[in-house]
Amino acid sequence: MTVRRIRAAAATAAILTGVAACSAPGNSTGSGDAADSVVIGVASEPDTLSPLLGYGKDGNSKMFDGLLARDAGLQLRPALAKALPEVAADGLTYTYSLRGDVKFSDGEPLTSADVVFTYDTILDAKTNNTNRSELDAVKDVRADGGDKVVFTLKYPYAPFAGRTVLPIVPEHIAGKQDPNTGSFNTKPIGTGPYLLASWSKGEKLTFKANPDYWGGAPKVKKVTMAVIEDDDVRATRLRSGDLDGAVLPPNLAAAFESDSARRTYDAKTYDFRAVALAQQNKVTGDRAIRQALDTAVNRQAMVDKILDGAGRPAYGPLPADDPWFAKGIERGQDLTKARQILDRAGWRSGEGGIRAKDGQRASFTLLYPSGDKVRQDHALAYASDAKKAGIEVKVESATWEVIEPRMKNDAVLAGFGSNGDPDYGLYTLLHSSLAGDGFNNMARYDDPVVDKALDTGRHSSDTAIRKAAYDSLQRELVKNPGYTFLTHIDHVYVLADRWQGLTTQVEPHEHGFASGPWWNLEAWQPKQ
Repeated sequence: MTVRRIRAAAATAAILTGVAACSAPGNSTGSGDAADSVVIGVASEPDTLSPLLGYGKDGNSKMFDGLLARDAGLQLRPALAKALPEVAADGLTYTYSLRGDVKFSDGEPLTSADVVFTYDTILDAKTNNTNRSELDAVKDVRADGGDKVVFTLKYPYAPFAGRTVLPIVPEHIAGKQDPNTGSFNTKPIGTGPYLLASWSKGEKLTFKANPDYWGGAPKVKKVTMAVIEDDDVRATRLRSGDLDGAVLPPNLAAAFESDSARRTYDAKTYDFRAVALAQQNKVTGDRAIRQALDTAVNRQAMVDKILDGAGRPAYGPLPADDPWFAKGIERGQDLTKARQILDRAGWRSGEGGIRAKDGQRASFTLLYPSGDKVRQDHALAYASDAKKAGIEVKVESATWEVIEPRMKNDAVLAGFGSNGDPDYGLYTLLHSSLAGDGFNNMARYDDPVVDKALDTGRHSSDTAIRKAAYDSLQRELVKNPGYTFLTHIDHVYVLADRWQGLTTQVEPHEHGFASGPWWNLEAWQPKQ
């Protein structure tokens, strides 16, 4: 984690223009100078608060705990389990012993039956959990008495322990409901440091400290997550004092550089921005078009101009400093090569400099979510680079409700990335078996070399074999790109300087709600 003062940028004007969007006096959700409450502005809210449907699957949920958790350095540590699991020599059995002092927020004790229920329900095909494939290795989960849980795997799955940060739910509550439609989805009961006090959809979620939390009652007693999709409005409300903290794009965070009452936190991430290129589109379905776009894009310029330096070029789904990164695939903008690729494939320059082939213009639509300034700027820069090669990209903003049904045929400025093991993020992003499965494999990518590498990486426990598999996968993505990988972005947060004990982790794509400096909110201490 680094705390930094980001250099000033021309963001102040954008912030000031949004003053009218601020809450009126008397309606502020801010907490002023109180150190026992905090109001945080985030860009989105969950669809559900039930881990059975995917909420909190990567840990850090404030209402739930997993068997294990991750510390600031992403190392696994015990949570609901007393210790790290006992692993059989063949790698097929993981045994967890539960703590004996844990109760759900309704006062009922945690038992091994709750753990078994949680995993069994997620693995049930009737449960609408699009992350089920992440537990593909699990053959069986069983209780061994009231305080032990034994997982039996179908095959040795090297990163399995990291999957057990998944939150545990109470069988005596959730087991009496339909996991897809029950009230538990909006009124959860967990073992975590905070309880849900209220949820006004599209506006805010309010949490209160759990006084009986097994890890000790938090010092911050009230937490409000204000849902503010628009980046400029979120910055405006932070400036006005309506918020204590917010996740912001780097250029907007820069306007707070000289504010001595706030600190800026810069978290390194696995989060990348990429253009998902629909394989069924007549233009983006052509490999030559995808190769040309990959070569035409100026990644470094995006880092410098859009991210204000708070990020790195993305040459694939893994950041270049990751130990699993395939060395040698780094590449810069080469417009001459891009034009040559298109020439060889029969795409000839036509009206307005836009290429065409067999009567089909090299033109397609690129969607990005409304209010997301970082994605908007990436989309516009991408379109500009593409035009230099003779490809027209028509940029269009829309809500996710509009984007989702159009993903089959239109390109999308997407965000993905998971920390930990490469299997965590790459399988759902690229495996052909998940094409069109919600937001999994959004581009409907289908490459047998990549599928084989993903299966090898998932089923082998030999580090050298797995490294070779993921190396071949990344090199194949350069030859046959289903996405144009653009940048790995740092997550930037601005927060009132009233607490101590704040850190950040290396973060996945999901951020703002459970990541950022509030990932360890229960450990914050008021400044003396």
